[in-house]
Amino acid sequence: MDEKAKNTILNILSHRGLLSKEQIAVVLSKEDVQRARLLKSKGMYLRRGRIEQSNISIIDIIDSLKFNLPGEEDGYLTEEIIIEEIAKHLGMPFLKIDPLKLDSDVVTRIISRPYAFKHQLVPIELSNNTLTVATSNPFDREGIDGIERSTGYDIKTVVSTKSDIHRIITEFYGFKSSVAAAQRELASRIDLGNLEQYVKLKSISELDATDQHIINAVEYLLHYAYSQRASDIHIEPKRDNSLIRFRIDGILHDIHRMPRAVHPAITSRIKTLARMDIAEKRRPQDGRIKTDQDGKEIELRVSTLPVAFGEKVVIRIFDPNVLMQDIEELGFMEKELRLFRSFISSPHGLILVTGPTGSGKTTTLYSALKTLSTSEVNLTTIEDPIEMVYDRFNQTAVQPQIGVTFASSLRTILRQDPDIIMVGEIRDLETADNAIQAALTGHLVLSTLHTNDAPSSATRLLDIGVPSFLINSTLIGVVAQRLVRKVCHYCVEQYNLSEDECYVLGINYDKFKNIKVSIGRGCPQCRGTGYLGRTGIFEVMEITERIRAAIDNKATPSDIKKIAKGEGLVTLRECAIKKMLKG
Repeated sequence: MDEKAKNTILNILSHRGLLSKEQIAVVLSKEDVQRARLLKSKGMYLRRGRIEQSNISIIDIIDSLKFNLPGEEDGYLTEEIIIEEIAKHLGMPFLKIDPLKLDSDVVTRIISRPYAFKHQLVPIELSNNTLTVATSNPFDREGIDGIERSTGYDIKTVVSTKSDIHRIITEFYGFKSSVAAAQRELASRIDLGNLEQYVKLKSISELDATDQHIINAVEYLLHYAYSQRASDIHIEPKRDNSLIRFRIDGILHDIHRMPRAVHPAITSRIKTLARMDIAEKRRPQDGRIKTDQDGKEIELRVSTLPVAFGEKVVIRIFDPNVLMQDIEELGFMEKELRLFRSFISSPHGLILVTGPTGSGKTTTLYSALKTLSTSEVNLTTIEDPIEMVYDRFNQTAVQPQIGVTFASSLRTILRQDPDIIMVGEIRDLETADNAIQAALTGHLVLSTLHTNDAPSSATRLLDIGVPSFLINSTLIGVVAQRLVRKVCHYCVEQYNLSEDECYVLGINYDKFKNIKVSIGRGCPQCRGTGYLGRTGIFEVMEITERIRAAIDNKATPSDIKKIAKGEGLVTLRECAIKKMLKG
């Protein structure tokens, strides 16, 4: 960015009242020092055999100085605010780039990576003959004109932040170029369908280098998933290509399409990292990878499944900050939180957490165990598989192929002097019997069951063959839960419920018509969905004397639910409505 552009930016910010004359003087006096400091913090990176320095602009320097926004104590003058003001001044549209909405072919095919880096711009959309280009330096006409001359497209320019453009260049060009290079190398491998194909054997040095592009592609993919807050990565082989999808806030998004030839190599690399058998392609396999992102450890659980066109890979991402939270942060309402705390503070008994797969049961259990794990107790878990390794727990993995089941592990653990036991799941009568015996002999046992609500849990235990007197002697309480999406706090709006909406929700319109509820209108932060992040809703049922009598009489779940509601049970639906009415 030249001197003229620098002065223009400072004048725009001064004119808009975002920088005072004193602050501009600070910027100019500290410019060289801050540039050196930013270069040192960003470091230098090696690209194609030569070292290049990050290009530090006056916007980066202002952003690093953290000036307060006028009239705001907590707000800072950030890169995004500066770029937005420049765009307004120049009469150009500002765009917060959503990587999930970009076509990777458009981003990477039209201009080269060095050109994109040099001019801080990236193509983001091609419609008819109009190419939309995002730039972080709208004063650099040379870059835009160069694309116009070389492509012949009509260019529409939008302004975006440099950090967004850098991320797109790194992730898209990095992944795409790695996949393309891998495809070129893999294209020379033998085709089993062509019996006369000539095979050229590679030299040792070539063989060593072959996997590098695949290694890079997998690493780019994982970094991209972390930055997009994905909970799962799906790599699915199709007839002509391979589809990569991310699950974000419970919803799957298409991310990339890879050439079909690259899929087996990507799969083998992931299986190698997860210490799985890369030669076995006919059977499902499970593995795990421990990695780190920005200094924090992340667990990845890998599952492969043979499907029609090859092996499908699903990587589940376990962020320890999400998996182990303080109980207060899980989303319990005040009364339910008190009840749950009373359950886990019991010296012995059985606590069940229920819900379908992906409803956050593991997070609730791990968070409860984190609260309970002190130096005074021996806390042991039996899991299938171990979700996340945590050194304050003694964790055992179920291995049915060698006879290590939930039931057999539980029998052994009882000889290990435990105080608290977590059983990953009660699946059969043998496991249920052992869990109940553990609870009867003075241990606190936590486990999960697959039922839709809390009242069904007792009936489920009866169904698998547990006598009612044993259930009544040990069961303390049941928590049923689901995960719901939270309204995006960046684009939240308030509105009043209509009469039809109140009718659907089953609430009184006259009573609630003046209450404001929140809705997200959709913004770049939430990718236009109106939702950002998830929270739990909970149905917490205490096993009271009346419920014990109902269990003794083999009551139906609906009868137990009726009794529980009479004693103050808030159902999942009611909990969700309460949360909605609170915003």
